[in-house]
Amino acid sequence: MRDSTRTFRVALAAFALGVVASACTTSSGPAPSRIEHALDGGFTVTQDVRVGVGVRGDFEAALRLLEEEEYERGIDRLLEVSEAAPQLVSAHINLGIAYRHTEDWDRSEASIERALELSPRHPVAHNELGMVRRRQGRFDEARASYEQALEVADDFHFARRNLAILCDLYLADLACALEHYQRYARAVPEDETVDIWIADLRNRASNSPAGGR
Repeated sequence: MRDSTRTFRVALAAFALGVVASACTTSSGPAPSRIEHALDGGFTVTQDVRVGVGVRGDFEAALRLLEEEEYERGIDRLLEVSEAAPQLVSAHINLGIAYRHTEDWDRSEASIERALELSPRHPVAHNELGMVRRRQGRFDEARASYEQALEVADDFHFARRNLAILCDLYLADLACALEHYQRYARAVPEDETVDIWIADLRNRASNSPAGGR
């Protein structure tokens, strides 16, 4: 499948870049930490939260487990993090990612929706929700999720790539697919695979009686 592995790595990398202010314990409780998600496209999503050193360590350990594809162990650790710091949006998003890789669609969707309750305009959460809905065959809802991600962050290129793939392979909307493949290709010229997809799409469109939708 074209979208899952690459987007998973992007999301993980975004979260693993991590905390830029230390979370030290004081008499008044943990100090604020800034969780910084540096996404492709030159923009950053941040969240200021109060978490203890132990919670931050558990979160980083969970990310390492997911990178090693130890999804069940990663889920267990992220559940502990989300219970200790329920306001930590990235814990819920990464839970959704991990559940998606175990094909537990209901829990994946629930985790991502919890993240969106906390942060309704989080582009990674909208993109991940689109991926889950696409895997469930809910293509129109997946499209809406990708479009919401791009409405928030027009330069979130991997959401654009996923939207193009959805329009191409699942919605047969060739005009939508071509537009978003081309915009992605201009933004990420090093991804030469997309050039092949664009050429294939143009060939199919030229041979289609309707010329695409």
